[in-house]
Amino acid sequence: MAESLESVKQEKIWINGKTVNWEDAKIHVLSHALHYGTSVFEGIRCYSTKKGSAIFRLKEHIDRLFDSAKIYRMDDINYSKQDIIDACIETIKVNNLKSAYIRPIIFKGYGGLAVIAKESKTEISIAAWPWGDYLGEASQKGLNVKVSSWQKLAQNTMPCLAKAGSNYMNSQLAVMEVAADGYDEAILLDSNGFVSEGSGENIFLVKNNIIYTPSISSSILNGITRKTVIDIAKNLGYKIKEERIPREMLYIADELFFTGTAAEISAITCVDKIKINNGTIGPITKQIKDTFYKHLEEGEPKEWFCFA
Repeated sequence: MAESLESVKQEKIWINGKTVNWEDAKIHVLSHALHYGTSVFEGIRCYSTKKGSAIFRLKEHIDRLFDSAKIYRMDDINYSKQDIIDACIETIKVNNLKSAYIRPIIFKGYGGLAVIAKESKTEISIAAWPWGDYLGEASQKGLNVKVSSWQKLAQNTMPCLAKAGSNYMNSQLAVMEVAADGYDEAILLDSNGFVSEGSGENIFLVKNNIIYTPSISSSILNGITRKTVIDIAKNLGYKIKEERIPREMLYIADELFFTGTAAEISAITCVDKIKINNGTIGPITKQIKDTFYKHLEEGEPKEWFCFA
């Protein structure tokens, strides 16, 4: 896993329109988000490319951030999407970062503690820091994962298309469960028993040279790296199917891999103690991963990147 925040802390954090010292980016203990989970956020990568520091798919991330806020009726945001895009770039520059993980968050702050956040104003902050391989060394050789007994939230309980802090309590339960048994990561099923996603990643399955991934009806986050991988796979000539995936398909897959901003592309080589591709990273996974990282190194195509 990545280093602790204390070991990678930076000089400045952007909060509510101004940059402040890292240590001074504080909120009140009675902030609504702390008590009720009223926060939506993004994780965004900035890469050091041949063309300079480049933020990966920044516009798409900020679009999703605002969509998440809209779902939760946070309608008192005093900044435009462009303001937040500019602030992400500013946060990279003010901290002199070449590559980084960027965390913008919109949350309900101090004002009231009724369940409905009418009196609590909406606040925004953006931090950035170096963050290496999210899943650690295990992702380089292939992940050993387990299907959790905890289900993904049902569609009519909480909106999974919103990247909300509250949703990740579900993820925490799943990953804590499997980590206690020595696994690297969890896979969650949806409320109908179909494959959903990892605790913080989307999932792909390869069978007979066809690439499958759960549809958004399986309580997944509509991932931006997920979309990027779909585009890469299509450009490489592979057929993609977005559909419901039964659990047992995991066990007979030719290849499996996770995708996500933090996890990037991470192969899965064992599920519930059943080896995938004889416990090695598969050729299609490697091809997609190599193509992805080549684009990141080159800083191309230009529509993927916003240069800081």
